[in-house]
Amino acid sequence: MKTRLNKFLADRGVCSRREADRMIADGLVQINGVVAKLGTLVDEAVDDVAVRGKLLTTGRPKPIIIAFHKPIGLITSADERLHDNVITYLGFKERIFPVGRLDVASSGLLLLTNDGRLSEAITHPRYDHEKEYEVTVDRPIKAADLHRLESGLIVLGSRTKTAPVERVNDRTFRIILTEGRNRQIRRMCEEIGYEVIKLKRIRVMNIKLGALPIGEWRELTDRESSLLRDLLREPGKGGLAIAKK
Repeated sequence: MKTRLNKFLADRGVCSRREADRMIADGLVQINGVVAKLGTLVDEAVDDVAVRGKLLTTGRPKPIIIAFHKPIGLITSADERLHDNVITYLGFKERIFPVGRLDVASSGLLLLTNDGRLSEAITHPRYDHEKEYEVTVDRPIKAADLHRLESGLIVLGSRTKTAPVERVNDRTFRIILTEGRNRQIRRMCEEIGYEVIKLKRIRVMNIKLGALPIGEWRELTDRESSLLRDLLREPGKGGLAIAKK
């Protein structure tokens, strides 16, 4: 039975389908020694598939999902050729890759998995899954500016979605995003005249960072994994509301 190459790579825990398309376009995937093209079909019974010169084993791996407290300075990439990439830092024995991105200057919760379909379901913007951040800026932030952040701002040519905001103290607030534009929170703060000093992701859907130490990781509990998959099967139920004081 033949399968589209991007789905084959996702099912084998290499990356998400979107990332697979980028890798194929960059010439990093080969089938039977020939550089693959976008849209190629692969027959796992007869075809040899290699990524960056490494032959993939057949069969779907046992699903893995871990929560990692990413330190500032680590690059959220599965490309081990990059200095300070998260995969080399973790040294995980099985093949895993990051679910979405967390920029190099930010810290906090990063999920990693070998399940490409799960990664795609979490990160695809059409599902509006929640990601919560704690943000510290360079000076006391006005209530009116918190309201502007919550209501939406023009960033990269279009208005951001509404995003619940809660003040923590004079310079710190929490915000929930359901989209993932490049450096979105930093750009939003710049738009209203603030500089982000510290940015930490504290939740992805139902998975919380909690007290996990910086640089450490843990496997999700059975309860967390079960609820996560339930949420992914129910569009529009992608997270938890900020707990108001």
